[in-house]
Amino acid sequence: MRCTVRKEIQEAVAAYEDKPRDQWLFDYPAQVGLTGSQVWWATDVGIAFERVEEGFETALKDYNRKQITQLNSLIHMLLGDLTPGDRQKVMTVCTIDVHARDVVANLIMQKVTTGQAFAWLSQLRHRWNDETRHCYVNICDAQFQFSYEYLGNTNRLVITPLTDRYAYCVVLYAPPMHRLYTLVNRWLMTSV
Repeated sequence: MRCTVRKEIQEAVAAYEDKPRDQWLFDYPAQVGLTGSQVWWATDVGIAFERVEEGFETALKDYNRKQITQLNSLIHMLLGDLTPGDRQKVMTVCTIDVHARDVVANLIMQKVTTGQAFAWLSQLRHRWNDETRHCYVNICDAQFQFSYEYLGNTNRLVITPLTDRYAYCVVLYAPPMHRLYTLVNRWLMTSV
């Protein structure tokens, strides 16, 4: 199953620019479309930052307008005739897209001009690596290989500043806590 999800994500990421996003989304299962969208969001924001550094001061604002257009297109689709599965898929992508739009709007408001700014690095960013043919999830300086577990076509949690902070804390504090647990466990085993 994981190999199939991985292969589908690779194909979806490669095909993303071949047709309009609202059509592309229906070519893939929900998890694949959502992950591919997140990969391209991080890629597009990275490209916008590169353009800002080249002197195109409005690159992030231009991308934010593109996000709003894409979101409006998805909302318009929700008003149409969709199967329950497709409706759920579009609602899930809308939920994530609203957060992505808010992140970019916040970057604009804070006048962030580089992809090395903490305001951007502290976001959960998906990326596809063509060399390893894997999806990676980054936050700050942490990087995790995507596990390709089947997630299904379910509702997603609406992302708020509080849930964002929670994710950040889990990523930063879980590995040290695991190491501490391992050390304490070893100590307990040797002292018995």
